[in-house]
Amino acid sequence: MPTGDGEYKITDTQARFAVAVREGRAINDVSWTPGRVLLSNRRLILASNDGKRTVPLSRLDRLGGRHDANQSIARVSNYVSFDLGEQVLLVAAADHESFERDVYRALLDQRTLMAKHPAVEGGVVQDTGWEQARVKIDENGLGAALEGGAFVEFDLDDISGLDAARRTVDGEKKPVIAVSHTDDADTSIETHLAGTPQRMRFVESWLRKGEERSSTNVDLSSRDREVLMALYSGVSPFEIPAFLGSDVDEVEETFERLIELEVVEEVRVRREVALNSRGRNIASEAMNEQ
Repeated sequence: MPTGDGEYKITDTQARFAVAVREGRAINDVSWTPGRVLLSNRRLILASNDGKRTVPLSRLDRLGGRHDANQSIARVSNYVSFDLGEQVLLVAAADHESFERDVYRALLDQRTLMAKHPAVEGGVVQDTGWEQARVKIDENGLGAALEGGAFVEFDLDDISGLDAARRTVDGEKKPVIAVSHTDDADTSIETHLAGTPQRMRFVESWLRKGEERSSTNVDLSSRDREVLMALYSGVSPFEIPAFLGSDVDEVEETFERLIELEVVEEVRVRREVALNSRGRNIASEAMNEQ
């Protein structure tokens, strides 16, 4: 793969690929073709025994979405769909998570956005101006180096919500994403990001993965919710059995279940737990329902 004109290779991996939509029409008899996928910061190359196909990333409208035209496609649990408008390509890589992250790196790494940080802090609107930000994708989420010297980390596990809308940025209407997340001090923050429509679609798609992780749609028992609300209210994990009038072993089992559900995280082996972003959202909703 040529590396001139600022182009560089990001990954070269084994994969299967297919065409799910051609000339705007869904294809019913979709089948997978084995081969190699080469990805740079400029283009995607699909290589198989049938030949080689090159797709400039500038043609890409959006990522994501299922296109399960038949059982052959539906049986594959993970693939990346490349929406080119009139055509949709599916790529199922050997290591899906790594490849998907590499795709977002190809689309967003070292690209610039506008950022307002923090736009809201602890529920209070801040008088913060817009500044340029350079983006970097990592396995935990997205980082943004701001023009003023600050570095903002959007850890996917700490994102509790996204709101996408068109707003005025420096006198011009642009797509803006309001990201609700927490900082290192566990303070609730809202950061606003703005940019070109295409770039913001990719930013939103990547950050939505964090919002999905924070989803409050978890199957919890009434005891699970009681424990979460107690933690949210500031009750020490060691005091919860007495606070709820429950057996210690029963509360320990509840902690185990909440850890498996990724709602709390273990702080010490002595079963001290602390709510994470997802747990705080669920506990807050549960208390509002009382």
